[in-house]
Amino acid sequence: MLGVVENHSSPRTAAFFDLDKTVIAKSSTLTFSKSFYQGGLINRRAALRTAYTQFVFLAGGADHDQMERMREYLSALCRGWNVQLVKEIVAETLHDLIDPIIYDEAASLIEEHHTAGRDVVIVSTSGAEVVEPIGELLGADRVVATRMVVGDDGCFTGEVEYYAYGPTKAEAIRELAASEGYDLTRCYAYSDSATDLPMLETVGHPHAVNPDRALRREALARGWPVLEFHRPVRLKQRIPGFAVPPRPALVAAAAIGAAAATAGLVWYASRRRAAVA
Repeated sequence: MLGVVENHSSPRTAAFFDLDKTVIAKSSTLTFSKSFYQGGLINRRAALRTAYTQFVFLAGGADHDQMERMREYLSALCRGWNVQLVKEIVAETLHDLIDPIIYDEAASLIEEHHTAGRDVVIVSTSGAEVVEPIGELLGADRVVATRMVVGDDGCFTGEVEYYAYGPTKAEAIRELAASEGYDLTRCYAYSDSATDLPMLETVGHPHAVNPDRALRREALARGWPVLEFHRPVRLKQRIPGFAVPPRPALVAAAAIGAAAATAGLVWYASRRRAAVA
């Protein structure tokens, strides 16, 4: 159990969840590759490469350099995509593709946090066009996600407006805490990757979920709980049934602020220089 239900006089709190391999068993973005291929957005070669990238992601996790290469590849891949078409494809295939790969354990945690009166926030490196519908499916209150620049023609330019990764996730959480009144010392966070250490360090109750080797080592050294999720189950098949209480419409945390984006870009640049040196 996650503790007592919070009363109205207590400071507000939240539970922050990474998405890929924490709440769902695969990469959310790469899971839609077949649908994007069938919708005419990518060719067969790109679909096969994306499937291979998914395999690598699942087999060994993704470190910083792999995540950076994935970001560059996906940014180039989506250049010229019509945003409305992307949203329509995601909406049409969401339940068939995502519902079966949601971890039962993660769904239970989300339910417990809501019952305890905490907001649930999905914080994901994947694009907002994918993350926001998944957040609604999960009953999340807010999402923080990567945002691509959209041109006047309604298509992605291939440029990244905001990259939700590493320190930018932590900055987004701090900004949300300031605007929503969250007491971060009483908040929870869950992730599978050492790249999310800044996010986990931001809250009072960090948890490693299906952690990669680096995060497992850090979690054990710091005494953080380590959770293993193994049971992807459709929400409607869960027993007892997944019950999301009536909540306000999901809010996309779009205005993250220039400081977060700048911090992330500086961090990426320093990591890449270190790798080259």
